[in-house]
Formats: sequence, structure tokens, C-alpha cells
Amino acid sequence: MNPTDPKLPKAGAPPPIKRAGAPATPANEAFDKEVDEELQREWINQIWEQYSGYILAAAVAIVLGVGAYKLIEGRRIAAAEAQGAQYVAGIKLLTEGKIAEGSQALAAIGKSSSGFGPVARLRLAAADAASGKTADAVAKYDAFSRERGVDPVLADFARLQTAMLTLDTAPLDDLRGKLTSLIIDTNPWRHNAREILGLAALKAGKTDEAKAQFEKLLGDQTVPAGMAERARIVMGSIVTSELASKGLNAPAPTSPPAPVVPAPAVKKK
Repeated sequence: MNPTDPKLPKAGAPPPIKRAGAPATPANEAFDKEVDEELQREWINQIWEQYSGYILAAAVAIVLGVGAYKLIEGRRIAAAEAQGAQYVAGIKLLTEGKIAEGSQALAAIGKSSSGFGPVARLRLAAADAASGKTADAVAKYDAFSRERGVDPVLADFARLQTAMLTLDTAPLDDLRGKLTSLIIDTNPWRHNAREILGLAALKAGKTDEAKAQFEKLLGDQTVPAGMAERARIVMGSIVTSELASKGLNAPAPTSPPAPVVPAPAVKKK
């Protein structure tokens, strides 16, 4: 059946019948209306006979498509819920000290590239770090940060953890390579990255670079309070060292001003 066949009825309703020369009486108008309705019914029947197969096929395709989507979505949600329960069970085993069992449970989840899979792989690396297996943890974090398709925020977190675990052993240039892209203003790990870069620069004897990082932390109102306090302590130690190298003493901390107690109001007699 070819819908482009010239013999098929054209789209659009048939034009109404006009009776040339007939007087416009109520009887004639009623007759014309009845003829028009009959032609329209016949036209609709012809359209249905020619195109009913296409119409029904399209309707069936829509129903099947919606049904398939609902089925797939339902299975996806069920799988995510089951994976979430397995992840919680694995974490519980780790907190109970059952490292082997918990790691095995998380490793099974970590084989997935979606859902809780990436989080499980990060948690396995954290378990290695907590157990003193620093080399294994660094290897896991580094491999994770290089995976394709991983959420960029999680990849940056893995990169940050690698830098933190290798702060005492990695050259400053290596740490710069890992953390420079993390200190941009839109990165959620920028404060942590600045702190690590500042400590690495201080360890490498790059005092000016260290001061620049900690000054930016102290000048940022969004830095967490604990991190800001650590930055103040490090900056204080840097200033003290610089003054000592010049044979000067660090200024004594100033005492806070005494609170002003308002005088009691004098009652008028």
C-alpha cells in the first residue's frame, strides 16, 4: 500500500456541494448539508481504509515504546537499590573490622561503571590508606583519576587524595601537575588543593610560593574555619622564620581590647 498513490483521496475535507441556480430555501440548505455530511463520512471511510494500517502501527509502536521505557527504568531503579544495599553492607563490614569481607563486597560493586561502582572503588582506596597500605591506595586513586567516563568531581577527588598521600615523597613539580587544575574558582576541591600546594612548596623551600597559596586561603571568605586556622598557623610560622633569619624577634601577640562596659544610667529624681 503506497500512501503517495494518486488514486488515494487527498488530505483535507471534501469541499461542500454548491447547487448552482437553486434558490436558497431552508429545504435546499438542509438537503445540501445532508449531502455534505454523507460525502464527509465517505471520505473519512476511504481515508481509514487506506491508512488504518499505518495508524494502528504507529499506535502500537508508541505503546510498545512507553512500555519498554517503563520496564527498563524499573529494572534500573531496582538494580540501583540493590547495589546501594550491597554498598552499605560492605561499609558496615569495614567499620566492624572485617576488612577482607568488606573489601570483597566493595570490589564486587566496583566492577560496575555506574551507580555505586565508582564510589565503591574510591572507598576501597580509602580502606587501603587507613590500613597503612599507602602504595596500594595511591595506585587505586591514580588509576581511578585516569578512567574514562568517570565523573570529573570524583576524578578530581582521587587526584587530590593521591597528592595528599604523596605529599612527603613526591617532587613539587609532580604535585603541581596534579593540583594546578584543581585550584580554579569553580572547583569544589580548590581549598584543599591550595593547602596541599602551600605545604608542598614550604617543604621544598619555596617560601614565597607557599605564602601566596596561604594568603589566598586567608583572603577567601568561603574557606572552612578549620582550614583557615591552619593557614594562619602556617603563615605565623613562616613570618617567625623569616624574622629569625634576619636576627629579629617576632612581634608579641597583642592582647584583645578590654570590653567596654556601659555606665549605668542615672535615674533622675
